[in-house]
Amino acid sequence: MKRNILLFIILISATYLKAQTNYPTIVIETNYGMMKAILYDDTPVHSNHYLKLIKDGYFDGTLFHRVINNFMIQGGAQDSRNAPPGFEIGSGRRDMDLMPEFRENRYHKKGALAAPRRGDAENPQKKSDASQIYIVDGHIYSEGRLDTMEMAINVPIRNELIRTHYSPGKPQLDSLKSANDREGFNNLLDSLLGVVDSLYAIAPGKFFWPDGLKEDYSTIGGVHHLDGEYTVFGEVFEGLEVIDKITALPVDGRNRPTSDAKILRVYIEN
Repeated sequence: MKRNILLFIILISATYLKAQTNYPTIVIETNYGMMKAILYDDTPVHSNHYLKLIKDGYFDGTLFHRVINNFMIQGGAQDSRNAPPGFEIGSGRRDMDLMPEFRENRYHKKGALAAPRRGDAENPQKKSDASQIYIVDGHIYSEGRLDTMEMAINVPIRNELIRTHYSPGKPQLDSLKSANDREGFNNLLDSLLGVVDSLYAIAPGKFFWPDGLKEDYSTIGGVHHLDGEYTVFGEVFEGLEVIDKITALPVDGRNRPTSDAKILRVYIEN
């Protein structure tokens, strides 16, 4: 019974996701199973680019050449096709750079489909090296840890407002308290805290998790430190277990699986 309910929920979720995009469903067929993915409407530069590559059969026969458990699987490099065991692969192409399309609501949850890139030193604009893909594996965050990460940014902002707008009124509060003037104390306290609250509401630099992120990161997992650094342009909605099979493979010193994880083909579902 529970299994039937779970399958129903997955089916409903998949139907909902496909209804959110104008792009066709993408099928990623590997030697460890099949995944289905959608491309996002709000990252059109990346989605259109990768859709063209898929239609051209660009990824067919390439490998997931960089595999890191609890992090991601990266593949599609052209020099990985028929690469001998132990051969160093995965160099990107300089002719496929795309300007980033960072979206607050497109984050690195498990199954996120994203574009790798070169490092900040040689790529300060964070352009995508759009000749490869990676799919997030990630790890589970506790809700408490996610709350703490929010507080680490927001509490100092509020504390600074308290220092500049509440603390100067504290001597007067102490005086009213000593005079047993409860009404005057409460009125001044409400006034000071009201100023702090109103300024905090519009303070720049505050950080709150996008809708849905806490639930995703605390249930299926993700990789938060990649958010806002790499463009997420789609997500796997079926076949997440394939990611687990691939990340369980033994790897060499370059994180290449010692047994090939092969992308047999990537195509549009009929």
